[in-house]
Amino acid sequence: MMVVDSISYPCLTLLMQIESLKVFCDLVETESFTKAAQINSVTQSAVSQQISALERIFKSLLIERSKKHFRLTREGQVLYDYSKQILQSYASLDSRLQELKDIISGTIRVATIYSIGLHDLPPYIKKFMQSYPTVNVHVEYRQANQVYEDVVSNVVDLGLIAYPIKDSKLEIVPLRKEPLVLICHPQHPFTKQKSIKLKALAGQKIISFEPDTPTRKALDKILKSHNVDVQHVMEFDNVETVKRAVEIDAGISIVPQGSISQELQKQTLAAVAIEDGQFFRPTAAIYKKSRVLSPAMKQFLTVLKGAN
Repeated sequence: MMVVDSISYPCLTLLMQIESLKVFCDLVETESFTKAAQINSVTQSAVSQQISALERIFKSLLIERSKKHFRLTREGQVLYDYSKQILQSYASLDSRLQELKDIISGTIRVATIYSIGLHDLPPYIKKFMQSYPTVNVHVEYRQANQVYEDVVSNVVDLGLIAYPIKDSKLEIVPLRKEPLVLICHPQHPFTKQKSIKLKALAGQKIISFEPDTPTRKALDKILKSHNVDVQHVMEFDNVETVKRAVEIDAGISIVPQGSISQELQKQTLAAVAIEDGQFFRPTAAIYKKSRVLSPAMKQFLTVLKGAN
């Protein structure tokens, strides 16, 4: 039997068919040719060609093509249901064979919110890569809602978020609770005090996260529970911009402690303790329940859950 790159033609054909089924499932779940192409690192034209090839193989129309709506035919729904079973079985087989051979390799796609990706994640990536240099960890920075979307639609393998929201489609792996601290300009009057009460924030100009971000919602809840009204003078979607605004003395803010270590060292920001108790931001890793975790992903989660 002729061999191409050490893979026999029957095996090669099987792999190509499995890849086509995966492209089809990704298209169904994202309802987007663009996203399906992105997930599988192919062109939109290649996605269309693979769907057309499946339709020829099964002699059935699988998708009702419309500019306004994406809809499966009855045959398409049947193929999707069985394809998911096939793909999960194949992923389980591949994972088990890797475990038997003690192989830890491949690519892990991670979507993370900015504060975790820029400040919390780097030391864990370094530790993981030292132990498993043959694994490629690809990290993308996203807003919280986009992280959830990317995980559910299979654009990424894992998501890293704060204040995890329960979802029947997702597994949530708690990581750690990070202290929240008040930050201000080094010459702000608050810096003359060792600590302040939350009520001292009443009427203060606050640099906030955007209203729909989980951290902002949690902070609003904290302030409301202490009957503290503040002035939200600026709102941003990431912690880096929040810090820059505080550095120019546009207002004060409350952020995760781990995100300000460099600014405290350079003395461009000051941190003040809050007397009313300790406030924490819970962080977690999320992945789709239907996803079969590869040995690499299992080890990566183990490292993420480890102590600093």
